[in-house]
Amino acid sequence: MRTPKGIKRLVDILASLPGIGPRQAIRLAFHLIRQGEGFQRELEDSVRDLRSAKICSQCFYVHENKDSLCDICNDDTRDKSIIAIVEKETDLMSIENTGKFRGRYLVLGELGRGGMLEADQKLKLKSLKSWISKSLSGRAREVVVAFNPTPQSDFITNQIAKELESFVDKVTRLGIGIPSSGEIEFADDETLGGAIEGRG
Repeated sequence: MRTPKGIKRLVDILASLPGIGPRQAIRLAFHLIRQGEGFQRELEDSVRDLRSAKICSQCFYVHENKDSLCDICNDDTRDKSIIAIVEKETDLMSIENTGKFRGRYLVLGELGRGGMLEADQKLKLKSLKSWISKSLSGRAREVVVAFNPTPQSDFITNQIAKELESFVDKVTRLGIGIPSSGEIEFADDETLGGAIEGRG
């Protein structure tokens, strides 16, 4: 049986999203059809609104501001001498939700399986070093490496510490609380807040 072109195109797009395979994509496509035109228009509008989203030139988080900086980087009340390096935007959101961290961030990007920093991640660290040199007279007080606790992230944390050793007084990690192989994104606020306060 031939699949209509519109459904096939939607299935292909959905299947390209992280965590969604071909079968799930087909189920989602038919679910969207069953929701009717009103829902489909709302979905279409929300996807169109994504066009106004930009990447912050300083921390690489998303924003919709007129200038190049996100709300966090624009906030003068934050202690920008303390920098949390996170893997994903969702990790940043989880840390922000705890209310326990008042520094700035760097969204490094998802860690590859090879245990090495990718070229774009090295460029982001280079950008951070340049910002520290210009904005903090060459030295940050602390860099918190806030990665999910895995052997791979331990290895990359050591690489980051070496990259930044001339630019920061100390490099710390999240404290005890998040289980081994657990994910920051799914930690509850109390556990994650305790891990931030207990960093070392």
